[in-house]
Amino acid sequence: MYRRLSAVMFPIMTLLLIGAVVWGYQVNQEKNSILIKAENQYQRAFHDLSFHLDKLHTELGNTLALNTTSEASQRKGLVNVWRLTSQAQSEINQLPLTLLPFNKTEEFLSNMSNFSYRAAVRNLTNEPLNDDEMKTLTALYEHSKQITTDLRDVQSKVIANSLRWMDVEVALATEAKALDNTIIDGFQTVDKKVSEYEEVNWGPSMAAMFEKRTYSALAGNDMTAEDVKQKAVQFMSGHTLNDINVVENGAGTEYSSFSLSAKNENGTDVSMDFAKKGGGLIWFMAPRDVAETKLGPEQARDAAQSFLDSHDYPDMTAINYDTYQNVANLTFAAKQGDVTIFPDKLTVMVALDNGEVTGMQANDYLFEHRKRDIKPPALTLEQAKQSLNPNYVVEDQSLALIKNDIDKEVLCYQFTGRVNGSIYRIYINADTGSEEKVEQLKQADANVAT
Repeated sequence: MYRRLSAVMFPIMTLLLIGAVVWGYQVNQEKNSILIKAENQYQRAFHDLSFHLDKLHTELGNTLALNTTSEASQRKGLVNVWRLTSQAQSEINQLPLTLLPFNKTEEFLSNMSNFSYRAAVRNLTNEPLNDDEMKTLTALYEHSKQITTDLRDVQSKVIANSLRWMDVEVALATEAKALDNTIIDGFQTVDKKVSEYEEVNWGPSMAAMFEKRTYSALAGNDMTAEDVKQKAVQFMSGHTLNDINVVENGAGTEYSSFSLSAKNENGTDVSMDFAKKGGGLIWFMAPRDVAETKLGPEQARDAAQSFLDSHDYPDMTAINYDTYQNVANLTFAAKQGDVTIFPDKLTVMVALDNGEVTGMQANDYLFEHRKRDIKPPALTLEQAKQSLNPNYVVEDQSLALIKNDIDKEVLCYQFTGRVNGSIYRIYINADTGSEEKVEQLKQADANVAT
């Protein structure tokens, strides 16, 4: 009996053992293959980073060496600086540095990228680089030299000692001290030196990027919790609010605001945020399930427009339309005379079953709403049209104030029309005739905006 059982089981167990060994070998091979691939990707990204930072330093030097009257060459140099910093940022993101403090270097490269791009896209003939901007380029040249030298040192050690990036990933993932890890030490040294650089003057073109939107900078008096309750009741006119609760956020800081929660007569949760300074509404939400769509884009726009008119948001015009789960999201911009002010905008959410407004986001309106001194356009409408593609069929036109690529407000002729089977909104600078921006629109966007 034992011999018979052995004769049957022994071959089976042998096959199972061989299968387990083969499976284990294949798993190990696959694991090694994945590790080798990841290591190769890390090594490539690291060496590309070192190469591009070296090229960046050279390109900054070349741009500084140019005559200030060589606008075309300066623009080419600045575009190359922007391209190289963008590539360097991409390569940093490919390295396993998530848990390693390297934010100062990334921030520095990001600011350098934005500075060079904003300088390159402007008209350098009419607005050449000034003395402060040349000083900034000189500082960037010196700083990039230091970063390049330090990374070359790390690169030399990686090559000489055959160091692996997988060891860095394991060390960071396990939160190991790894004080003797050359790569980690090298990147920490680079970031520490960058944090010790003197403050770079990035100039007025980047001022808007660093400008903080703080509620304390708004006009008006400080509100109390009781003031906020009254504002909420007034805003929800026609609806009863029960179980009202008001909480102050960030008391004593420049971001101080009030959050209000309540229930309406239908038991729907209602939430609002108000700025403490001035009591302006930041956002409002009364969400509910919307089972079906009965209203079209124009009907939703009219419902939102009526809501805004009745809640002291006059002279607003719809500029964009989108839907999600039977709720329309409509963006409105303020009108000043016959000019649409695109930075001065808010978003209204409309339930598409009955046109009820279920939410509003008014943060941009809160900070951007003001009367602007808008000068008449230097170009006529017909002159601006000459900048358009001859095949572009204009369906609508108006004046609009937008923010260009360097966050500067510019007056434009806004054209809506068709070319190549699609709808586009094109903004032509009303003073220079240059194309400031092009947007592709959905049919619903065009419908609500006309």
